[in-house]
Amino acid sequence: MMHPYRTHTCGQLRASDVGSIVRLSGWVHRKRDHGGLLFVDLRDHYGLTQIVADTDSPAFSTLERLRVESVVTLTGKVVARTADTVNANLPTGGIEMWVQDAEVRSAAEELPMPVAGEQEYPEDIRLRYRFLDLRREKLHANMMLRSAVISSLRQRMVGQGFTEFQTPILTASSPEGARDYLVPSRVHPGKFYALPQAPQMFKQLLMVAGFDRYFQIAPCFRDEDARADRSPGEFYQLDFEMSFVTQDDVFNAIEPVLAGVFEEFARGKTVTPSGSFPRIPYATSMLKYGSDKPDLRNPIEISDVTEHFKGSGFGLFDRIASEGGVVRAIPAPCAGKNSRKFFDDMNEWARAEGHAGLGYINIKEGVPAGPIAKNHGPEATAKLVEALGLGPDDGVFFAAGKLTQAVKLAGAARTRAGEQLGLIEQGAFKLCWIVDFPMFEYDEDAKKVDFSHNPFSMPQGEMEALETMDPLTILAWQYDIVCNGVELSSGAIRNHRPEIMYKAFEIAGYSKDMVDTEFAGMINAFKFGAPPHGGSAPGVDRIVMLLADEPNIREVVVFPMNQKAEDLMMGAPGPVTAKQLRELNIRVVESSKG
Repeated sequence: MMHPYRTHTCGQLRASDVGSIVRLSGWVHRKRDHGGLLFVDLRDHYGLTQIVADTDSPAFSTLERLRVESVVTLTGKVVARTADTVNANLPTGGIEMWVQDAEVRSAAEELPMPVAGEQEYPEDIRLRYRFLDLRREKLHANMMLRSAVISSLRQRMVGQGFTEFQTPILTASSPEGARDYLVPSRVHPGKFYALPQAPQMFKQLLMVAGFDRYFQIAPCFRDEDARADRSPGEFYQLDFEMSFVTQDDVFNAIEPVLAGVFEEFARGKTVTPSGSFPRIPYATSMLKYGSDKPDLRNPIEISDVTEHFKGSGFGLFDRIASEGGVVRAIPAPCAGKNSRKFFDDMNEWARAEGHAGLGYINIKEGVPAGPIAKNHGPEATAKLVEALGLGPDDGVFFAAGKLTQAVKLAGAARTRAGEQLGLIEQGAFKLCWIVDFPMFEYDEDAKKVDFSHNPFSMPQGEMEALETMDPLTILAWQYDIVCNGVELSSGAIRNHRPEIMYKAFEIAGYSKDMVDTEFAGMINAFKFGAPPHGGSAPGVDRIVMLLADEPNIREVVVFPMNQKAEDLMMGAPGPVTAKQLRELNIRVVESSKG
């Protein structure tokens, strides 16, 4: 007896099935009426099969009146396509099914957006009808890629000796990091749980509990504004932690996992390196790339040329250099072959980005030109060109000002020049570590020293460094993984010693009582024997985004929210009843209209 819905999927039939009577179920993807012959592409999760009905078939009138995206069950005979109608791009392209019987399972109304084809459509419509959007080929493939990547990550972590644990979703609010999502407690009026921004404390407590190697595909919740590479609300990360490890041990454990996943799903792109990733100190990255998230596909490297302009004939740069500012040079290979407009456009772009401007020297056939070359003088300019190793048709841009401003402009100009000159290597994933982050930074607004990264990191030099060094010169055992200019994760060797933690927090302005109150769970646990430990948490959404070559993270999340953190499909966030609010001892106060 034939199955009521299908004997095969819509991606399964081949030439070897010719002559068989089969049954398929799926969605009507496309219809084409060729006068007496009706062609239907039937689609399911697995693929497409071409269906043919002639006017003699009892199924003809049923299919003719159906809208696309209706769900049907079709029974018929598998027939070989003629040589001139074979579709080599379709796995089922050598056959078609001549339908004998059609049963409508669910008739579709007129669609608010098309499913067939990959044309752009307004985002609000796509998100409101996400179940339709997910039927589209590219998005469907993205979600299957995501599932396969997560499965691969799991298998590779288990293979490295990690054990998967689930940490709580309802937890305590954390004073550090981003804004929490709060959940009111019914049984404890006036008190709130928080959704975890990350399982940070729990994973460290698992190390204190003696589990040695933990991992989790962990949901994280942050009440932040959306960005192209960050979902508002929730995201997932490959969270892991290890005991009795140095920084090298952490790197050696996770590098084969990430390199392996990128190689497995690279689809023809190169993955470099396939062995250990380059390690770039934070200070070097900020100098050479103007960023702690360098895109190594871009060959341009920034140089500090401040000394070249001290006492220079170019008064503006001389003044900046002598007043403690910096001048950074951004080479533009072969840019001298471009017109002056290219250089002027780069300068205008810098001004539009809120900077004072972007000076330049334009070399044509070995002769430096432009206002900076003219004012700097031929001899000094020749020394500068030689020091930078510039060729006879290269250009160079200059970012000058206070350190933070100059670094920001130089980094952005490096990216812009690389893109404009076509220097960004295509078809490549380039991974690296950024290491040796500063433990502390000076907060100009609060006028105090604060943590620059993760407050639970171990300072390099431990207690001795905290007691004897200028805090702004202390480095931490902190590290980021970066791929193609996208930060995949930040991690650290943790500070597991209570006395070192109290001292680190004291430097950042926290009293012992504040630490005991705000980080009670962790600091108390560390007083009962904690192993040295460390870990990281690569972002799953960002890994899939890179592998799928999607510029926006919403294209790799099954049911994402919009930029305003709204779920248009389910209507969240939404109002709740007065009864629900009473149970939670909550009263909603209308915000005052400005």
